[in-house]
Amino acid sequence: MPTKTLLIPTGDGQADAFAAFPDHGERHPGVLMYPDGFGIRPALRELARELAGHGYYVLVPNIFYRHGPAPVTELPEHITEEARPQVFARLMPLIEAHTTERALRDADSYLEFLTTRPETGTGPVAVTGYCIGGLLAVRTAAAHTGQVAAVAAFHGPVGADGPRLLSSLTAQVHFGHAEGDMTPEALGELNQALDAAGVGYTSEIYPGTVHGFTMSDTDSFSPAGLRRHWDRLLPLLDRALVRR
Repeated sequence: MPTKTLLIPTGDGQADAFAAFPDHGERHPGVLMYPDGFGIRPALRELARELAGHGYYVLVPNIFYRHGPAPVTELPEHITEEARPQVFARLMPLIEAHTTERALRDADSYLEFLTTRPETGTGPVAVTGYCIGGLLAVRTAAAHTGQVAAVAAFHGPVGADGPRLLSSLTAQVHFGHAEGDMTPEALGELNQALDAAGVGYTSEIYPGTVHGFTMSDTDSFSPAGLRRHWDRLLPLLDRALVRR
């Protein structure tokens, strides 16, 4: 599986990024994959490679590039529950500094870069994300309705910006929530907002999961949750994206 480390020109400098894509010498649908708060690391590269193996060009940007190349903070090889508070204490100032304005400005650059790669097709793209990356994926899809045909978010705070953001969506949607993050009552309210938006969607709580369940390098990892993630994500992309 070919992979590259890239630099994406942005309004504030250059964002380092990781890309994975099939080695067929053909064009493939593009997928912008936002990482969780821990950023680009082996677990994220493995997710990107797995997705690329299904016929997609996958671009994973370092969303905190303004603070240095990934990883922007030292990470243990395995992020235990005991280590998580210390890691997040270092990451929270970066997350708080990554305002909506910054995120949307960066999204413009990421999508322009993704859609002009020689390996990507001319059709619409998808955006997916994990944890804070899930919120960034939704913001990106809402801001680029003519370009983003599918959006997926996993254990992300997708309702953090309120119903107005969701009402702007036109892409097909899948939200996979951790059982530890979302009550059935909150899920009902979120899904009502998606109903009002008139988009095709699935939005569900993954049984027996806690926040971060897709990440194999954390104590939160759930093999069953990750399988369910693929079972939802791959059909969504297959429906929404044009292969050329």
